Amino acid sequence: MADTDRPDATVPPEAADILEAFLPFAALGIDDARLLLGGLVDALRTDPDRVRTFLEDRYSRQLALWQQVLGDASIAEDAAPADARFRDPAWHELPWFRWLRRQHALWTEFANALPGVLELSPTDRRRLAFALRQWADAVSPTNFLGSNPSALRRAFETEGQSVARGVAHWADDLARGRISMSDEAAFRVGVDLATTPGDVIHESPLAQLIHYTPTTPKLRARPLLIVPPFINKFYILDLRPENSFVRFAVEQGFEVFMVSWRNVGPGQGDATWDDYVREGVLDMLDVVLATTHSRQAGVLGFCVGGTLAATAAAIDAATGRHRIADLALLATLLDFADPGDIAVYVDSTFVERSENEFRDGGVMPGTRLAAAFASLRARDLVWHFVEHNYLLGDTPPPFDLLHWNGDGANLPGRLYCQYLRGMYLENRLREPGGLTCLGHPVDLGAIDVPTYLLAAKDDHIVPWRSAFESTRLVPGADRFVLAESGHVAGVVNPATTNRRGFWHGPRPSGSAGEWLATAQHTAGSWWHDWAAWHARRAGRWKAIHSGAGHGGATRHVIEAAPGRYVLEQCHAGSSVGDSPRTTTDSKQDD
Repeated sequence: MADTDRPDATVPPEAADILEAFLPFAALGIDDARLLLGGLVDALRTDPDRVRTFLEDRYSRQLALWQQVLGDASIAEDAAPADARFRDPAWHELPWFRWLRRQHALWTEFANALPGVLELSPTDRRRLAFALRQWADAVSPTNFLGSNPSALRRAFETEGQSVARGVAHWADDLARGRISMSDEAAFRVGVDLATTPGDVIHESPLAQLIHYTPTTPKLRARPLLIVPPFINKFYILDLRPENSFVRFAVEQGFEVFMVSWRNVGPGQGDATWDDYVREGVLDMLDVVLATTHSRQAGVLGFCVGGTLAATAAAIDAATGRHRIADLALLATLLDFADPGDIAVYVDSTFVERSENEFRDGGVMPGTRLAAAFASLRARDLVWHFVEHNYLLGDTPPPFDLLHWNGDGANLPGRLYCQYLRGMYLENRLREPGGLTCLGHPVDLGAIDVPTYLLAAKDDHIVPWRSAFESTRLVPGADRFVLAESGHVAGVVNPATTNRRGFWHGPRPSGSAGEWLATAQHTAGSWWHDWAAWHARRAGRWKAIHSGAGHGGATRHVIEAAPGRYVLEQCHAGSSVGDSPRTTTDSKQDD
């Protein structure tokens, strides 16, 4: 999603993807430079004294640092907050590195303060602040071998072997088209991750449906359908057993089904939002109910999976079918007025450029999406790994969550553009009838089933105050919970560890700030809170009967979980998706 031109077509696709991942961080783009100069000219015209005072202050700070360098090699310590990038004692003890650190701190301070001085609209100021922050992080002396004391020391101690390993890591990452964030040899999907037992019982060209094996003597009468985001793989909710939300839900006695999205190839570039709502939610819901002989099911969606689930719930209500008994939306946006930092990428020019790129179909590569999301936290998700993987020659440690983060998925170009325009740019989902899906006007106000809303306090993808706005759009929203941490770690807070807590309160009303002021904080995982809430709506207990399926269910097994779709690794130029569209019926006939 980075708003940059693609590298020359002669560059291999994998190299082009990783080069694109670095381009946004290398320097200010032309548009950003124009914005900077235009804002400066306007500021000088309207308030020259303010600009002069700002520049004089920065000049005096720079001059003071140079005077320290020329007059006192020790360079006095500053009172700036500690920066984890500069942990090495050399950054504080050796004059040259101390000066580099102080110089970078000055430039960072300048970049952070400059947008507030310029005459810019709030949108332009936010975009420029983001670009300047990217630039400041990119030019940190920790990112270069010659100015990183830890890397230089490591190279000396290993007689250059650390440099050789770093070059090898860089070459490997270039080949795979992304920066490695975890030891990718440490995990295998289906062996170490996504191991909760179950079977694939249905599939469409876009998704498979997994039915998990019960572990309790009885089951709740109403099944649970989980709709994960389609931007990455479903196993963010089924990591290692001790971190698995799916395993936790199964252990509570819920009969759990999971949508596993396909990593689409070029043959599926024309799939739309309507296709994903129909094949990934509504059709799956029908299969779940038929399989369990139930009239209703609970539905839980995470991130964009929650947006899909809410769209499907509105259609279900509008058509009078009422198949959904309760709805849970985790870190989900329904009102995109303030979508967080990603708004810096999504303007009319960018959306129109994307629509032109995918006018004739095609696939949005997962590596480009990953680069865009990494850029939102570039210091932690890009430059940290540049330093450790390439400069220090370290192999990233095994980390299941970061392994999942690197296992991206391609998106149909048409779906990608619809999502950008309809949600992020025009924010039409929040308006009754603002969007039409499967021939029905979408009205979130028709969702009157009990709805559980979870947000994460430090979420930069779905700001929690924006998630709170869903309480105004969905009449059934009777529970709002605010988890500690960010977009992923806030959701994946295993009940086995209870590392982080959450805020909760009475039925949400008023503003987000008013709600938080009266909310109660509880230590531990929010999973227990959701399980208790859902259990009250999941129906009576029923016995698990022996026979063809779980709890008397009618099942046709296609293959064992986690299934084929989650294992597919493809790029935009691969052959995945070029074959004829697989149908459930043909698969079952094999």
